[in-house]
Amino acid sequence: MSSQLDVLLADAFKLYESGSFTRAEQKFCQVLEMDLTHPQALCGLGMVYYRQGLYEDALDYLEQSLEFDANQAICHYTQGLVLAKLGYLAEATTAYQQAIAIDPSYLNAYSELGNVCIERGELTQAETAYRQRIALSPDFSSYVSLGHLFIAQQRIDEAISAYQTALELQPRNPDILYSLGIAFTGKNHPNSSLYLGFAAYRRQEYESAIAHYQQFQKTRPGEIDFYLALADCYQQLNRWEKAIITYRQGIALHREAVELYLSFILALQNCGQVEKARQIADEGLAVLPDRLSLKLEKIRLFPVLYQNSEQVDFYRNRFTLELDNLIQNCPLKTALFQNQALNATGVNTNFYLQYQGKNDLELQQKYGQFVHQVMAANYPQWVQPLAMPTLQTGERIRIGYISACLQWHTVGMVFSGWLEHRNREEFEVYCYDVGRQRDRLTDWFRINSDYFYSIPDDIPAVCQQIQLDSLHILVFLDIGMYAPMTQLAGLRLAPVQCVAWGHPITSGLPTQDYFISSDLMEPENAQTHYSEQLIRLPNLGIYFPKPQIPEVNKNRADYGIPDDAVMYLSCQSLFKYLPQYDIIFPAIGQKVAKAKLVFIGHKSNPLTAQFCHRLDAAFAQVGLDYQEFCIILPRQSKRDYWNLLSMANIGLDTFGFTGFLTTLEAVAVNLPIVTHVGPFMRGRQSAGILTRVGATETVAQTQEDYIKIAVTLGLNREWREAIASKINEGHQLLYEDNTGIKALEDFYRARV
Repeated sequence: MSSQLDVLLADAFKLYESGSFTRAEQKFCQVLEMDLTHPQALCGLGMVYYRQGLYEDALDYLEQSLEFDANQAICHYTQGLVLAKLGYLAEATTAYQQAIAIDPSYLNAYSELGNVCIERGELTQAETAYRQRIALSPDFSSYVSLGHLFIAQQRIDEAISAYQTALELQPRNPDILYSLGIAFTGKNHPNSSLYLGFAAYRRQEYESAIAHYQQFQKTRPGEIDFYLALADCYQQLNRWEKAIITYRQGIALHREAVELYLSFILALQNCGQVEKARQIADEGLAVLPDRLSLKLEKIRLFPVLYQNSEQVDFYRNRFTLELDNLIQNCPLKTALFQNQALNATGVNTNFYLQYQGKNDLELQQKYGQFVHQVMAANYPQWVQPLAMPTLQTGERIRIGYISACLQWHTVGMVFSGWLEHRNREEFEVYCYDVGRQRDRLTDWFRINSDYFYSIPDDIPAVCQQIQLDSLHILVFLDIGMYAPMTQLAGLRLAPVQCVAWGHPITSGLPTQDYFISSDLMEPENAQTHYSEQLIRLPNLGIYFPKPQIPEVNKNRADYGIPDDAVMYLSCQSLFKYLPQYDIIFPAIGQKVAKAKLVFIGHKSNPLTAQFCHRLDAAFAQVGLDYQEFCIILPRQSKRDYWNLLSMANIGLDTFGFTGFLTTLEAVAVNLPIVTHVGPFMRGRQSAGILTRVGATETVAQTQEDYIKIAVTLGLNREWREAIASKINEGHQLLYEDNTGIKALEDFYRARV
C-alpha cells in the first residue's frame, strides 16, 4: 500500500509541476481515498486549488494538512500565498516566516516575504528578505524585486545596478529590460530608449522596438547587439531595404564584428540575394581574413529558392569544391584555430543542401568527418569509445533523447509517442532539451521523462550531464537543423548513439551508429543512402495520435477562394518546390478549368515574389496567366490552416522532399493527396503514409502520372470521394499504432 501511495503521490506532484492541475487533483484524491489524513496529499490539493484560484478551498485543505503535519515548509509557504491573495497580509507574513523557520534555504519564501512586506509598507524588512534570498542563491528575480523596491524609494542608481545584475543572469528577459528602461527614464538617460527597445524586441513588438531604437539613435551610435536587433526588427516586418541599411550602419562602426557580417549574410540569403551575400562574406574576410565562420558560411550559401534546375547543379558543384578546399586548408593544431573551427561549425548547418533532391551521403560524410575532427580537437575527453554499462538486476535500460525541438515542432510532435507509450518498467528515459524555446509540449516531455534537463547554449554542460547519467543508448531526434546538435552528435557521449529522422537525412558523422527510420518510407536500397546502419521500424515507426480537428470557423470567401472552384492545396515550405516541377501546376490548369491552386507564402516577401515569378513563367509557357489559377496566402495560424485543410478538395505534395506532419494532418480530414515516390526517404514520406491507410491510388511513379492523377481527381468528384472514404477507413491503421515502439524497444534490448 505504501509503495502504491508513493507512486500516486509522485505522479500527482509531477502533473502539478507541469501545470496539469485537473489530472493532479484526481491523483491527490486517489491518495486521499486510500488515506484520508495523508498530509502531503491534502497539501497537494491545497496547492492545486490555489493555482486554480479557489482560495477558500485551498486554505481549508492546507489547514487540514498542517493539523496532521505542521513541519511542512511547502504547506506554510502555499498558505502564505493564499492568505496574501485573500488580503490577510499579516497572517501571510507569519506563514512565510514559518516556512523559513522549517527550511532556512526555502528561496521562494524569502521572495514572497519581501513582496508582502512591501504591500504592508515595511520596506526595510522587504530589503532584508530579498538580500537573504540573494545571499543563499543569487537569481534574477530577487535582483528584479530589489530593483523594484529601490525604484519605490527613489534609489535610482541602486535600482539600475540591481536590474543590470539581473540582466547578466538572464540576458534576454524582456521584463528586466523594460525595468531598466524605466529606471533610466528616471535619470533622463538615453539608455532608456535603448532598453525599452530591447524589451519590445524580445516581446516581438517590432514596430514599438523600432520607434525606441530610432529615438536612441538620435543621441548616440549603438553597440553590435543594437544593430543586430534593429535589423532583425525590419526583417520580421519584411522591410528588407531598411534591414540592409542597418547592417551597413553597424558594420561601418564595428568593422571587426563577425556577428554583423554573419547576420547580414543570412538576411540577404533570406531575401533571395545569395550572390550579394557572398560579397558581404568577402567584405568581412577582407577585414578578418582568418575568420573560419565567414569562410564556412560563404561556402554553404544556397538559394532558398532556385530559379531553374541548372542553378541546383551550379551551387552544388561550387559547394563541393569549396568545402573540399576549406577542409584541406583548415589547421586544427593550435588552440586559436580549434576555437575558430568550433565557433564556425556552431553557426549554421547544411540545411538547404538537403532540398536539392540529390544523394547527399558523400557530402554529409565529408562534412560530418570535419565536424567530428573539430569537436575531437576541442573536447578530446568526449570522443573515446565507451563501454556498455552493466545492467544490474532490477535496473532499467537508460535511454536518452536529445533535441532542440522538444516543443510544438514537427520533431517534438512526431516522436513524443516514443516516450509516452514506452515500457516504463524496462526503460528509464532521460531528455536533454538544448533549444531556447519552451511551450506546453516541452512540459509534456518533462512529465513523460524520468529525468529532464534544459541546457541551452552550453555544450560542455550537456556532455557532462549525459556522461553523468551513464546512458546505455543516446538518440538524437534530429541532426541537421540546429548547429549545436550536429556538434554534440560529433562526440561520443554514450556506448550506442542513434539518429532518428526528425531531419530525414544521414548525419554523415562517424560517431552515429544507427539511423532509425520507417520501413514504409524507405526504398529497397536505402542502406546505400546512410553512413549509419539503417534500422527500419515497421509501418511508420511512430505512435501518432489522431489529430483533434477544430471546428471550421471560416469559409472560402475569407481566403479569396471561389465556392465553385476545385481547390488544390499545396502547403509545403517554398524551399521544397524545385523549379523542374513547376510545369505540373499549369498542366493541371489546362485540364481543370475551375482549378484554384493554393500555396502558402514564405515569411520573406521577396522569396514569395521569386516563387510567383517562377509560376508566372511556367504558366506563360502554355499561354496561361498564373494569377487566374494560383492563390498565394500568407503564413497561417494553426486554426486557419485547419480551415484550409477542411475546405480543400485535393492536396498536392512536393517532389524530392515531401510533407510528413502536413500529410498526417491532411489524412485526418480525409483529403486526397497526390504525391510522388522519390528515390530517397525524404521523398517518400507521404507515400508511406498513404500506403499505411491503403490509399495508394494517388501515389505517382512519374511526373506524368502525378499530373494525370491530379487532373482526374479534379474532374471526377465520385473518385475523389471514394479516395476520401478509403483514407477514412485507414485511420485505424495509421494513428495510435504502437507497432513501431515495440520494435524500437526490441532494438534497444538487443543493443544492451
